[in-house]
Amino acid sequence: MEKYSGILLLLLPILMSFVAVSLNAGYANAAVFLPPEDKPLVRHYYKKLNTCANVEPFVQHQVKLYWDKDKTITAKLLKLLYADCMVNGCDASVLLTGPNTERNSSKNARLDGYLLIDKIKKVLEIRCPRAVSCADILNLAVRDAAGAPSYPVFLGRRDGVESKAEWIDYPSPSMSWEEGLAYFESKNLDVQDFVTLLDYTGYVVIVLNASHLVPISGAHTMGQAHCSSFYDRLYDFKGTGKPDPSMKRSVLVKLRDQCPKNSKNDSPVYFTEEYGSNYTFSNKFYTKVLAHESLLRVDQQLSYGGDTGELVNEYAKSLEQFRRGFALSISRMGGLKVLTGKNGEIRQDCKFTNKNNPNIN
Repeated sequence: MEKYSGILLLLLPILMSFVAVSLNAGYANAAVFLPPEDKPLVRHYYKKLNTCANVEPFVQHQVKLYWDKDKTITAKLLKLLYADCMVNGCDASVLLTGPNTERNSSKNARLDGYLLIDKIKKVLEIRCPRAVSCADILNLAVRDAAGAPSYPVFLGRRDGVESKAEWIDYPSPSMSWEEGLAYFESKNLDVQDFVTLLDYTGYVVIVLNASHLVPISGAHTMGQAHCSSFYDRLYDFKGTGKPDPSMKRSVLVKLRDQCPKNSKNDSPVYFTEEYGSNYTFSNKFYTKVLAHESLLRVDQQLSYGGDTGELVNEYAKSLEQFRRGFALSISRMGGLKVLTGKNGEIRQDCKFTNKNNPNIN
């Protein structure tokens, strides 16, 4: 575990200090820990260009106003960002409406959070017209809603000009941890990102015909799963006609009660009582994995892999370790296949490309 312990204990301080030193030294493109194929993003990008110096407090204010009314917005935004970045890179293509788009795909039917992004964009267009991309807005909003450590968000993304439902490549909810890790690695992320982001952002963004428990106390509607996403674990694990032997007996009984055999009911299942009701950033998800109380197969299998199991143990033992890991991995995901420079555009309305915007002459 020494391989990960040292990294996770030092990641966030290094990240902060590197950015501070680089910017003070005048390196306009300073960035660190982003996936290697991406052009570097910049801390305080809009302030440096003097195009929207106060973008971060503007976004933070709107997120707080919304969060005060709807605390489930945290998970909604996390899922939205994940669905955007993991499909075709962080270009806000998931926000575009229209036939055959990612947003209108049945696989993304349960995504939400669009109204807040539209509200933020409307405010910014008044204060900083045609300056801030929808892709950057989404990344900032996730940071401000997460209730996690206030990590630096690298900026300078531009918005994509197309979105195709056929791009969606979510794997099965019954995949093994090896298959899950392979999926993350195909996106140029690593084992730490897999263990951290799979669990925190909600599995709904991988297989959007189901939702997933997120390790935020007070999961409520943020932490839910439809019976179809884990039915095989209850009654016919791997075609044996028996339940998954790795599932704790008390959990099995409770889930069978909510998801009866041969029932056509596919209502979401909630685990409110197990996660409290204060919506605080928590590492309880990992203690559930160690206690064999996970809902989805891939969650429980995290404890079986060598590196994944070690990370689960580290996160379960130390909230601070998880906080640092989350800050790093969410930043890395936010740098996937970004558009910068003259690529893409700055949309005036996040729902439409500028070419298709009915309000632009």
